[in-house]
Amino acid sequence: MRLLVVTDQYAPMVGGVPVVTRGLATALAEHGHQVTVLAPSPGPRPGAGHDGGARVRYAASFPWPWYSGMRVARPPFRAVRDVLETASPDVVHIHSPLVLGVLAGRLAARNGVPVVYTNHYLPANVRTTPGGGSRALDRAFYSWVVGFANRCDYVTAPSQAALGLLRERGLTVPSQVVSNGLDGRVFAPGPADPAAVRRYGLRPGQPVILSVGRLSGEKRVDVLIEAAGRLRNPAQLAIAGAGPLGGKLRRQAARLGLAGRVTFLGHIPDPDLPALYRAADVFAIASEAELQSLATMEAMASGLPVVAADACALGELIRPDINGCLFTPGDAADLAARLDLLTADSGLRHRMGAESLRIIAGHERESTLETWAAVYGLMAGMSRSAMPMPSASPASPEAV
Repeated sequence: MRLLVVTDQYAPMVGGVPVVTRGLATALAEHGHQVTVLAPSPGPRPGAGHDGGARVRYAASFPWPWYSGMRVARPPFRAVRDVLETASPDVVHIHSPLVLGVLAGRLAARNGVPVVYTNHYLPANVRTTPGGGSRALDRAFYSWVVGFANRCDYVTAPSQAALGLLRERGLTVPSQVVSNGLDGRVFAPGPADPAAVRRYGLRPGQPVILSVGRLSGEKRVDVLIEAAGRLRNPAQLAIAGAGPLGGKLRRQAARLGLAGRVTFLGHIPDPDLPALYRAADVFAIASEAELQSLATMEAMASGLPVVAADACALGELIRPDINGCLFTPGDAADLAARLDLLTADSGLRHRMGAESLRIIAGHERESTLETWAAVYGLMAGMSRSAMPMPSASPASPEAV
């Protein structure tokens, strides 16, 4: 099948959307599909290349002024038209309702090419200031996203919580949940690598609480740092990631006197991540804006118990007292108590880590690819005028 994957965020950009889109495109190509990716260029000029078996067309772009490391494609009507003509896709799969996604959606519709849209965004992901925003801004965000989604032929989201947010706000086209998936060949349990332990300044003999994610407001790393200062048991909080709040968070840790308890690891290259997870004892995430959470899934696939905020989609991965704990969002004392419970009991950590492996097995990439193949086949086999209509039961997580 000929597939065009359209995304306004792609490697070498850092974040969940680049990881998901790259993983999907390269895996689909490995399975014999003809895959073209349309994405912003890493620099100002357009270009072309290959990522594994996928062909990548880069549209000219400029730096996103409010988000370091991100780029925005210049309105490339001709470039998008040329890519559609060259790739001649059976299905266009859009991953962002921004410049490239909007243009590709419009041109595909004009040419009768079915369009699938996957939503990866929450209002918190696009706010320019931590904790900023209002109900009016949230309504405007969903008006744009749901309006875009309803102009597509099929919509997916990575969790029931994520799809529910769209349905509650007026999504009417056929839709279903499709996990982002992960590669279990890469993220798997195993002994800690002594070299990785030394490289990242982890202390053997003391439980390591690992956090992985961008250092931005919606991730609530400030709550993790405050919780570290409330821990009763000896433990090291290792924070992996970079972002606009890096300096502020380091100052917070210094102000609380946590130099020996909190370690900032900076951005971790993808090849080092599996070893870092295996060197940890507990995974912690305080974010209140996760439509699924790749980092949590990677930690679970590595055999770790998880302590997570009881917010958005995290409760779909964490079963309280089974593979981890949920804490009240923003409550550092509650978070610290849950972390103390796990750092004090290695047997409990082992049992919960085993449950994480069992739960995450359903999110293996091979299973996800089978679902995508079914969605693409459904779309490619129908003209736009004969697309399936939604049922009267929007609460169902299955295709409607």
